[in-house]
Amino acid sequence: MKFAECTFSELRQVPREGCVVVAPLAAVEQHSHHLATLTDTVLVTGVAERAEQLLPEKILLLPTLWLGASQHHLRFGATLSARVETHVEMLLDLIEPLLEDGYQRLLLLNGHGGNIDTMQSALRRLQPRWQQRILTAACYWDLAASELAALCEGPRKQMGHACEMETSMMLALRPDLVRPAEIRDDPEQDDPALHGLYLAEDMYQRTDHGAVGYPSRANAEKGRRMLEAAAKRVVEVVLRLVERPVPR
Repeated sequence: MKFAECTFSELRQVPREGCVVVAPLAAVEQHSHHLATLTDTVLVTGVAERAEQLLPEKILLLPTLWLGASQHHLRFGATLSARVETHVEMLLDLIEPLLEDGYQRLLLLNGHGGNIDTMQSALRRLQPRWQQRILTAACYWDLAASELAALCEGPRKQMGHACEMETSMMLALRPDLVRPAEIRDDPEQDDPALHGLYLAEDMYQRTDHGAVGYPSRANAEKGRRMLEAAAKRVVEVVLRLVERPVPR
């Protein structure tokens, strides 16, 4: 079920306890020289819509929230961003009317790394008031971490930025938004001694051309398999959340 394509009367008939509201979160920001700024929005929407196709009776899919918390990309330009505090408030305003309307289960399905703290902060603020609800959030690449890693051919096996994963999935979904001639790898320069440490830095301090990873290893067939793997993991999570008793 797609929330935006239903009428008022149709949505009133949706069983509040028998579905999961899935809210895709994304961004519009620089994605190096070879990917369009819409990349995060295209990808999380593709994963979410495929999951809804596989499980339409259990997923109530919201339109993708394309404005993300992307201040760490602003020095490159080509980026639209809400401040962190603003993004948290946006998520609260998005979610609370749905909880007021009686929906029992929520999944914020994230497609942009800068939204991780804001979505978690929003749910932490909501939970004390809405204790009899199941409030969840995840990045699609974390849900399917092992499946995506197995498909990667480059040294990096987790999501980067304008990387092998994102470039492959964009080649599958929107090849018209990929500039293959502009692809340049950008291996990470991480210090192993600092693993586990949160380092507050922006993207400009990490890379000179706005990418992290190995987009040269990307191809469309790999992207299709990645999208399908992520969508199937979302379906598995939704089915388990529907079975999970609402807390009392």
